[in-house]
Amino acid sequence: MDIRLNDVLEMKKAHPCGKENSKQFLVLRIGMDFKIRCLGCGHEIMLPRLKAEKNIRRVIRQTES
Repeated sequence: MDIRLNDVLEMKKAHPCGKENSKQFLVLRIGMDFKIRCLGCGHEIMLPRLKAEKNIRRVIRQTES
């Protein structure tokens, strides 16, 4: 799966914070794990790549100009 820094990931499940954008996460680091930040509350989470890729519904990419 092609995931880059600063992509926004929409996950299948929401973050428990319950805020409006709690299903969307900003990618901060990629590698064997992903470091992502909840766009609802700002909480940062590290998860293994395989677990993250299973739970991604779609990738929202910023268009580069």
